[in-house]
Amino acid sequence: MDKYEIIKRIETYAPLELAESWDCSGWLVETEKKDIQKVMLALTVTDDVVKQAKEQNCDMIISHHPLFFVPCYYKDIDIYCSHTNMDRTTGGTTDKLINTLGLIKTGNIGDFVRLVSLGEPVSIKKFVEILKKISPNLRYVNNLGVNEIKNIAFCAGSGSEFIHEAYENGADAFVTGDLKFHMALESPVVVFDIGHFESEIMILDVFKNLLNNICVIKANETSPFIYHG
Repeated sequence: MDKYEIIKRIETYAPLELAESWDCSGWLVETEKKDIQKVMLALTVTDDVVKQAKEQNCDMIISHHPLFFVPCYYKDIDIYCSHTNMDRTTGGTTDKLINTLGLIKTGNIGDFVRLVSLGEPVSIKKFVEILKKISPNLRYVNNLGVNEIKNIAFCAGSGSEFIHEAYENGADAFVTGDLKFHMALESPVVVFDIGHFESEIMILDVFKNLLNNICVIKANETSPFIYHG
């Protein structure tokens, strides 16, 4: 398939106009080759991912995370990323996280944060078990000693900057990854850090569905963190 037809599908779903001004969404490497037979999907483009793509004869890599510097070694394979535009779009990163957990979005808070209002409050313990389906090593902060939560804000990836905005919009809990120490210390709501990798890796299934008649391979990726339990 023509690579520009492939990208048209992605950009129709997550228009580049939705990307933040600082973001590098779009073409990272654009070679002269146009016909694409096989695509590798990755959360993050690394040396190992590029090696995997070449070893498996992929013509193109589509990732969620952008590159702000492209090594020469990468420049003989097409690489495209859909980052903050995929975070913002309906059905994007955070929506997919909520769906994967078996929950239902009930609203938006700003551009990046989604809200889930449960029918009945749930205990912290029960909600931890829900989150453990995708993140067995999650951690959380409960500064006020809350026992139950009902209105839960979500932001996949690194979203701790939105904690107070979520609180001001009625959330009593917040789910994200990459929780920073001082943000945790000062949080007015219960905050669950499920890990950056764990909160976003399922976006590859969205890419796969968009490319449903193309041969796609998911890169072999894991979180860089090692947990001891």
